[in-house]
Amino acid sequence: MSSSEPIYSIGAVSRMLAIPAATLRAWEERYGVVVPERSAGGQRLYTRSQIEQLTFIHGAMGSGSSAADAHRVLRERVAAGQGLVAPVTSDSDSVLVLLAERDPFAAELTEYLLRTEGFEVILALDAAESRRLYEDRQPAVVVLDLMIASGRGVALCQALADEGARVIAVSSLAQRARALDAGADVFLQKPLDALQLVSAVRDLLGTSALGRSTSARSFR
Repeated sequence: MSSSEPIYSIGAVSRMLAIPAATLRAWEERYGVVVPERSAGGQRLYTRSQIEQLTFIHGAMGSGSSAADAHRVLRERVAAGQGLVAPVTSDSDSVLVLLAERDPFAAELTEYLLRTEGFEVILALDAAESRRLYEDRQPAVVVLDLMIASGRGVALCQALADEGARVIAVSSLAQRARALDAGADVFLQKPLDALQLVSAVRDLLGTSALGRSTSARSFR
């Protein structure tokens, strides 16, 4: 698992694919095809490719296949190195994203990227402003730097998640487990990859940026 790859919690995957978490766990135990890595605390950590595999299974079952047959076909495709059907992309209406970032320079770059992709962005540079903007504007997704407010971003992540926020936690430090334990839906390691960030936002909204022609860039 690459340190720069987005990591998704089982709760986020369940909401994205409309598959109960209990079903995801049952598939893992019964078929052993999509097996996420576990954190030290036992949390399941799903990669983007595993979400694509689960999307494939879900689609196959929606077309009439049994769970067993869908997993068998997936196993055969993976073994043969065959690709899966690409996720459907969508250019939906403008969606509000709260960007909570400690570094004004990084915030400017990230805000520019998200606006270029059609999102409306509101920016907060401290924890108090982040809470106020979330309560006032109710953004669809929060992109949260865990180092905001002298490292108090984990507590902020927990507070926002408790209020129902969909949170993408980002950090230059290895805080994946802390972020997911605090309720983040996705964790991304800085420096951020532009396409992966946009994909993570769209994933939480039910669409995907993978396969788009946007050129990937990296920035801090």
